[in-house]
Amino acid sequence: DAAQVRSVTGFAIGGVSPLGHLTPSPLWMDRRLLAFPTVWAAAGTPRHIFAITPSELLRITGAELADFTV
Repeated sequence: DAAQVRSVTGFAIGGVSPLGHLTPSPLWMDRRLLAFPTVWAAAGTPRHIFAITPSELLRITGAELADFTV
């Protein structure tokens, strides 16, 4: 539900950034991302992204590393 996503995070669907939420949220990061030199994340709108190293993203978000499978 787009309205719920915006009310909880402050961002539109497709633009939910791992940073800058209105209230703190639990965050998880797939540990496989650490194998990449750079990752790209949503930057607040569906049309904006930012590049960051996985280790820096982990550090500044305080995310918990996890193993995800499909």
